[in-house]
Amino acid sequence: MESNKQESDTNRRKVLKSILSVAVAAVAAGCNSEGSTTAASGSSTTDSSTTDSSTTDSSTTDSDTDTGTDGSTDSSDSTDSSEVSWASGGTKNMTANFPEDSLFETAGTCAVSLTGALTEGPCYFDGDYLEDISEAQTGLPMMLCLQLIDQNCEPLSGYEIEVWHCNVDGLYSGDTTGSSDTSGFSSGFCTDNDSEALASRWFRGIQVTDSSGRVNFKSCFPGWYSSRVIHIHFRVRNNNSDEVISQFTFTDDFCTEICTTHTDYASRGAPDTLIASDTVFSSGASGYIFNTQQNDDGSLVAYKRIIIS
Repeated sequence: MESNKQESDTNRRKVLKSILSVAVAAVAAGCNSEGSTTAASGSSTTDSSTTDSSTTDSSTTDSDTDTGTDGSTDSSDSTDSSEVSWASGGTKNMTANFPEDSLFETAGTCAVSLTGALTEGPCYFDGDYLEDISEAQTGLPMMLCLQLIDQNCEPLSGYEIEVWHCNVDGLYSGDTTGSSDTSGFSSGFCTDNDSEALASRWFRGIQVTDSSGRVNFKSCFPGWYSSRVIHIHFRVRNNNSDEVISQFTFTDDFCTEICTTHTDYASRGAPDTLIASDTVFSSGASGYIFNTQQNDDGSLVAYKRIIIS
């Protein structure tokens, strides 16, 4: 059984490398704290934003973390979980409210580089309009909070933001019933032909931005699969036209911590791929790393600004 699993992972790695031909566009930055992690809902978040060097505002404080292209951070980036353990068991154990819009605020003058495009990947098909996209799957419960703004840092309302990612076992859901865009979906690779995955639509969903440019999803922290760092895909649409398709990820240290210590992930161990050797982020993840914080109920908040023209 173990040898079959290893052979399956190897095959998925080979298939992925043959499918992905990635052209990384301009890096997202500015107006945006990156890679910081803080404990407890409502606590002040750490600003570690990266900005375009030609527009950096010297009044912005950026002294706590250093997120390099390998996604690793110093000790100030880790969540202090000495009082609150990470929750488990999925979104049913999430009791905290979504954080206020102040979550996205940063000090200093807004300086922007647009969010860069990254590959859609082989595991996309259009999902449903949902807030809780977990379908009762297990995992570290996660609030996925995104804010859409323009190059002047003004919020954009009425846009669709769609997200999709794998479950704790590194499998994507594969039930395309009712979906209108399935042309790029590689079912065998994405589901590993797992019967439960083939019958499910977990971790896929669409929300429409509100007056603050905000969408919120209830989900679970993704697992990993061979040759990819842990990541979440997203696309932004307006009037049925794509504005940007891309991905966000997490720091190497955070992914390793969750995958080696959390009860819902530890059986699979540490990811086999870090940012420096990832097939998509290998040229650098600066600007694509989620900010994270821990709620009082032990759930995770992963948040990020998406910046379009």
